[in-house]
Amino acid sequence: MARDEYYELLEAVAPTVARLHAEHVERREHWYAHDYVPWEKGRNFRTEPWDESQATLSPEVRTSLVFNLLTEDNLPYYHTALEHHLPHDSVYGEWNRRWTAEEAQHSIAIRSYLLTSRNCDPNELEDDRYATMSRGYQDTFHNPVEVFAYTAAQELATRVSHRNAGKLADEEVAYQIMGRIATDENHHFMFYRGVIMEMLNENPSVVLAAVYRVLANFQMPGTGIPGYLRRSVEMAKAAVYNLRIHNDRVITPLLRDWKIDQLTDLTAQAREVQQAIMELPAKVLRRAEAFERRFGMAT
Repeated sequence: MARDEYYELLEAVAPTVARLHAEHVERREHWYAHDYVPWEKGRNFRTEPWDESQATLSPEVRTSLVFNLLTEDNLPYYHTALEHHLPHDSVYGEWNRRWTAEEAQHSIAIRSYLLTSRNCDPNELEDDRYATMSRGYQDTFHNPVEVFAYTAAQELATRVSHRNAGKLADEEVAYQIMGRIATDENHHFMFYRGVIMEMLNENPSVVLAAVYRVLANFQMPGTGIPGYLRRSVEMAKAAVYNLRIHNDRVITPLLRDWKIDQLTDLTAQAREVQQAIMELPAKVLRRAEAFERRFGMAT
């Protein structure tokens, strides 16, 4: 499909995108990070240096919160990726700017909480932020459809990760902050999911190819974080986010919501892609089982 044809598809679904945007604005409750942060617990790091004994959260929860924060810190690169693939002076540009403003609040809330509660090494956190943002983020999207397929999966995955980290925190403020952020991510997910649903109605054969490429090669946008593998394994073992959760809470719900198995009026090639998409859950579960055997995890 030529580049111009993808933009014709964006134009065709623009009225639905505008409606989804308006519904998001109406649905999402505006909130303030400073209302959640326990400022009264803050102390001066120069006169009272950080020590791990001051932390109140478990190591795996601290890892999860820091990992999620560093992912959020890379927001300028995600904004740029969307801006590169989507029309700027349109409802798509308007959405990207609103989404960016809302996402930026998440890093403000998590960082403020971690520092005031002394649940992270402040020097290490800043060094990791600097390293992560210095590496940046290079998207691999071939077309605008892949942008929406990816963001739908990524926002749902982030919602799950934030929510699980908050639940494991066993600390009320952390639970409230991560729950508030997870709610935002769900609102964003609903928007991106809806865009793909409308694109499937418009041109299912083209959209299926994008959905398959994204889901078959999905990675969260945090691979540039220092210690990515170690941290992701720790989060997987703690059941914050792992392959089984990815299948059960992201891939399977998306295939159901998009009614992938019910799509008709497809080209012969698209029917093959449709079958390949429906086979993805079994493949992911086999990878999950291999990971669990390797690390002795109970299923």
